[in-house]
Amino acid sequence: MTPQHPRFARAYARAVPAINRRGGTEHRRSLLAGLRGRVIEVGAGEGSSFGLYPATVENVLGVEPDDYLRGLAEQKAKLVAVPVAVVPGTAENIPAADGEADAVVVSLVLCSVADQAAVLAEIRRVLRPGGTLAFYEHVRSDRRVLAAVEDLLTPVWQRMAGGCHPNRDTLQAIAAAGFQVLDTERFGFSAGPLSPPIAHILGRAISPDEPR
Repeated sequence: MTPQHPRFARAYARAVPAINRRGGTEHRRSLLAGLRGRVIEVGAGEGSSFGLYPATVENVLGVEPDDYLRGLAEQKAKLVAVPVAVVPGTAENIPAADGEADAVVVSLVLCSVADQAAVLAEIRRVLRPGGTLAFYEHVRSDRRVLAAVEDLLTPVWQRMAGGCHPNRDTLQAIAAAGFQVLDTERFGFSAGPLSPPIAHILGRAISPDEPR
């Protein structure tokens, strides 16, 4: 059974348009630029990325565990030029064959999974050797005081926000999973006018030539 967070899913769907206007759309556009071939988007949410895929992408498999968000994503998938199929599934159990994808996209997903190492191993499984992991995630602050606040808030926040951990070192987890990080940009981004800037990373990594 896939995890469901109905209150958070609806709140997130309402918040996304404003977040996108504040810069989220451009972040996703940068995330997807240059991708090609067969793509799996893990945690597709309500489908904000679908219309931003370049024409070099053959097709997209959008994997989304939440029923409400997946329903919204299915509607958006009908309106875009690149073929998109939206399916139920989790980051821990991606419904795809070994080496099926030329690229895997994660956008604000690795903060919310229970076990980053297990998810990154599953992403390695579905990526072809030398395939691309494109990531856009919010991460632990490099400011000591703010990082300590994030540590303090994490147990409560993850219950309120669909499992989100605001204090993860996701870049280190990607490297530890065996990916070769090619480039990464770190920046502060505020999701709302009253929200403080939160550390984010956006970048690319390559799956090793040998399968795990």
